[in-house]
Amino acid sequence: MSIYPDSPQVAVGAVVFKQNKVLLVKRGKPPSQNEWAIPGGSVELGETLQQAAEREIYEETGIVIRAQEPIFVFDMVQKDESDKIRFHYIIIDLIAEYKSGKLLPGDDALDARWFTENEIKNPIINRMTQNLLEKYFNRPENWASNLALI
Repeated sequence: MSIYPDSPQVAVGAVVFKQNKVLLVKRGKPPSQNEWAIPGGSVELGETLQQAAEREIYEETGIVIRAQEPIFVFDMVQKDESDKIRFHYIIIDLIAEYKSGKLLPGDDALDARWFTENEIKNPIINRMTQNLLEKYFNRPENWASNLALI
């Protein structure tokens, strides 16, 4: 992820559910360092959104997923003290199906774990992640039924 970019960068995240829990990672690098968020990262040249999400989630968590459709898109613009743009990402979150793997933080994730619906209200969860999960997956019964989207 580039600091002080010349143009916006495209990034992906994957919303992965397993047994009524959602996969989150604790970010090891800015932006959102030390916050729990949807796992993901930058799209590399030549990758589809789905390929990028599958690669990033595996690198960050050791989990194999099947990425599906985009469900949430947002801008993340962060400026420094002198009002210069430090980060600018267009982030596309995809719904994804858990396929296999043992959860093990890797790459730039300090930690990775499965969160229940009640746990996402914690202040250590990234605000955009909370907004996404509360907007689209606001009740546990919705979390389970969202696998039907896949």
